[in-house]
Amino acid sequence: MNCTIKIICLYSLLLTIGGCTIKKQNTKTTETKKPNIIYILADDLGYGDISFNGQEKFSTPNIDKLAKDGMFFTDHYAGSTVCAPSRSALMTGQHTGNTFIRGNKKVTSEGQLPIKSSIVTVPELLKSAGYVTGAFGKWGLGYPGSEGDPNNQGFDEFYGYNCQRIAHNYYPYHLWHNQTKVMLEGNSGDKTEDYAPEFIHEQALSFIEKNKDSTFFLYYPTTIPHAELLLPEKYITKYRGKLLPEKKFNGVDDGEFYKNGGYGSQKETHAAFAAMIYLLDKQVGEIRKKIEDLGIADNTIIIFTSDNGPHKEGGADPIYFNSNGDLRGFKRDLYEGGIRVPMIATWPGKIKANTTSNHMSAFWDFLPTACEIAEISTPENIDGISFLPELMDKQQNTHEYLYWEFHEQKGKQAVRLGDWKGIRLKMSDNPNAPIELYNISKDIKEEHNIATKHPDIVKKIIKIMDNEHNLSEEFSFKFEN
Repeated sequence: MNCTIKIICLYSLLLTIGGCTIKKQNTKTTETKKPNIIYILADDLGYGDISFNGQEKFSTPNIDKLAKDGMFFTDHYAGSTVCAPSRSALMTGQHTGNTFIRGNKKVTSEGQLPIKSSIVTVPELLKSAGYVTGAFGKWGLGYPGSEGDPNNQGFDEFYGYNCQRIAHNYYPYHLWHNQTKVMLEGNSGDKTEDYAPEFIHEQALSFIEKNKDSTFFLYYPTTIPHAELLLPEKYITKYRGKLLPEKKFNGVDDGEFYKNGGYGSQKETHAAFAAMIYLLDKQVGEIRKKIEDLGIADNTIIIFTSDNGPHKEGGADPIYFNSNGDLRGFKRDLYEGGIRVPMIATWPGKIKANTTSNHMSAFWDFLPTACEIAEISTPENIDGISFLPELMDKQQNTHEYLYWEFHEQKGKQAVRLGDWKGIRLKMSDNPNAPIELYNISKDIKEEHNIATKHPDIVKKIIKIMDNEHNLSEEFSFKFEN
């Protein structure tokens, strides 16, 4: 064999060995890289507002496909029955008897009571594990620049509404990009040209694009379909005249609360609501397409849910749309319709497709789940249990009970104890108000109060309520005896 042939053979051998080595290294990198986490939080989306879960007035093909490709949780619960405390439970892993923010509480002209800097949050934990963190949408846990500002709670990037009151309006005068106030010139005066949910969505997609080679946590608390039923004409056209009889809403179109919390007027509330769900569904589909186009779908877990039950504000018509399905109650109720929410999780190759779980879970379970996904220790003093084993078809620890309290409407408490559901109402009238008791395995509509038949169960629920309500200086039941 001459020298030239030997050199060619040796070079070929080195290429083969090198190729194998490189391939092995890349495989190892892929196997050890922690998964991206995308958490999509709809705003006031009811249990029955998605078509695979019974909605018949419109369809949600992308959300339906998300469920078909992953796991649907039938017994998942929001952190609370209104925005801020629900999100606080999500971010802190604590239920509303423990979490710092337990109600919607304005403290400045723009923004709500800030969550304390000492409180550990999901983005802070994931950031410590090497995740790039971004939030796009509605915050509501601390006014701009406060210790509760998203940039001070672990988010590298934030774009959207800091204040949940201003988030009532889809054509606001401004949004926030980190600490920069972004003026929307198309909405100056009474103009309605810059639709905030589209701006926010573009920024969320850009975040994914920028961090495709990193490990990221995308928190997407969209404002859709919150109460103001306004959106571009191109979306409403699709449903105009198809959801009769129409319902008209006379709202705030000028004055002090115009684009400052007041809901704008809408002549076609049914068409507008369906169009908003269409847009939500479309944006969910675009997020999935983005990660697929970037080749990162197999290493990305997506969770989709809602922050509480459907509302009856701004012209919304949840009875017409059967937005709560078979559940009793709406937003601000602790009946199932106010707190039970659809939850879907997908992770190609990890979560079995087209599966359903009746595992009883709640928002405070997300923090320990995120920690387990990121392979980091879960903090102490939380109420959550990771549901990652359930997603992976492994042995799952379960809650003995779930607990809620709500400080509006004279104070309420609720407990889910296995198949039992206990509710106490109007506590400021009577701190020991009688317990309503329902067996939701047989009475999902909570129509038959059977408290007098099961005093032993009532006693257990009262004990849980007493134990789980920890005093708060900022939020407390005001007893007026």
